[in-house]
Amino acid sequence: MEYRPTIGLEVHAELKTRTKMFCDSLNDPDEKRPNVNVCPVCLGHPGTLPVPNKQAIEHVVKVGFATGGRPNGRSRFDRKNYFYPDLPKGYQISQSGEPLVIGGELRGVKINHIHLEEDAGKLIHAEAGNKEQGTRNKEDATLVDYNRAGVPLMELVTEPDLHSAEEAVAFMKELQLILRYLGASDADLERGQMRADANISVSATSELGTRAEVKNLNSFNAVFQAINYEIKRQTELLEKNETVRQETRGWNEAKQETTSQRSKEEAQDYRYFPEPDIPPFELSNVFDVERLKDLLPEMPAEKRVRFEKEYGFDSRRVELLVGDPGMASFFEEAVSELSASEADDTGSRGLSMPVITLLYNYLSSDLRGLIHSSGTAFSDLKIAPEHLAHLVLLLDAQKITTRQAKDILAKMFETGADPAEIMKSENIGVSSNVDEIEAVVAAVVAENQAAVADYKKGKTASMQFLIGKAMGKLKGRARPEMLRDLFERILH
Repeated sequence: MEYRPTIGLEVHAELKTRTKMFCDSLNDPDEKRPNVNVCPVCLGHPGTLPVPNKQAIEHVVKVGFATGGRPNGRSRFDRKNYFYPDLPKGYQISQSGEPLVIGGELRGVKINHIHLEEDAGKLIHAEAGNKEQGTRNKEDATLVDYNRAGVPLMELVTEPDLHSAEEAVAFMKELQLILRYLGASDADLERGQMRADANISVSATSELGTRAEVKNLNSFNAVFQAINYEIKRQTELLEKNETVRQETRGWNEAKQETTSQRSKEEAQDYRYFPEPDIPPFELSNVFDVERLKDLLPEMPAEKRVRFEKEYGFDSRRVELLVGDPGMASFFEEAVSELSASEADDTGSRGLSMPVITLLYNYLSSDLRGLIHSSGTAFSDLKIAPEHLAHLVLLLDAQKITTRQAKDILAKMFETGADPAEIMKSENIGVSSNVDEIEAVVAAVVAENQAAVADYKKGKTASMQFLIGKAMGKLKGRARPEMLRDLFERILH
């Protein structure tokens, strides 16, 4: 019998705002000291009143526009009641009846709604006597850090339109890109800024099967592995004519399996009711909704189409650029500088595709390698985009060699200087003294007779050895192609 899996996702993303969702405590994900960014409001002290964060609401509405959703004209917050140690108030301010955004679609997956709520604190399971965590008792302890409590948390709920783990991961990666392009969230799964609950069912008929929800999947790999495991688990139960229970399950990374946690809650279990301290509100009274839509940046899907059309790049190159908003922006600013530099006397600007490709290669390979090895990001670069364009133009004009370009780029990465300044201060460039170069070639031939003999016997690798020797004597101030021509002329 053939079984068909059906998957729905609930994706949570912590939003980038100066303060928390309902108070003035800082929203700082980099704070390492526990319980520093807290106040009576986010700690749930009696008598405090929450005030919604306007920037967080704007972020959610922009995500709605970017995914084809419709902002709800009227919205409200609700209380979701449950008890857990990291929930200071004993309830969570969330949205149930009237979320901020209705509908939408992403990668062919329909979106039910997007709503806004507050995040919970963070539990730290400390070993006995761990002085760093501050435990003094002899037994194991669980500590609570409330720095994250009250942080704005967006939740996007899909329809059950997904049918494989691959589709679920692709959906989440595209949503992550949209959040980053909008500046709504860094959506870094490793830092807990984005996570997902997956509702999974398996059925042999057109009817949906009994679903199990796997909670708090905090990596793309966890999403992929947990969904595949759950599909296999439920399929095996059905094949043995056993019942699939509706329940909440967790993902055990060490054992690579899902484990039962509790029976699945329904809405009535949370006893939702309208938040009495925050009145319902009209979005149009909070900000200009249509103007917010007009201010949206170009989205990843649009950028892919444009990059393919404008630059003739294949999908692999396009995806590498579009997949990092900082890299895509850096590339376009550098291309703009190339365009200005290549303007002809009439003022028209025609870009050379080989030069653009050369720029892409240095950006995606050499510069990206320096960034990764140093642990920085494109946003932290000392190198200006126009300086990388200048380096590529110098290389294209054969004023520097490939080896020199790599050395100059390393200096640019350290100092942020323009390549022309580095060339001048380091006395770098291609020698125009033909007599000097010919003399060096003759000297290398005289000093390396064994390599010369090997080359004449057909060992072509010896030519590269000779060129390297000449480049060393000239300190890189010659083009390899020119050296190859001179060696071949002499040796033949």
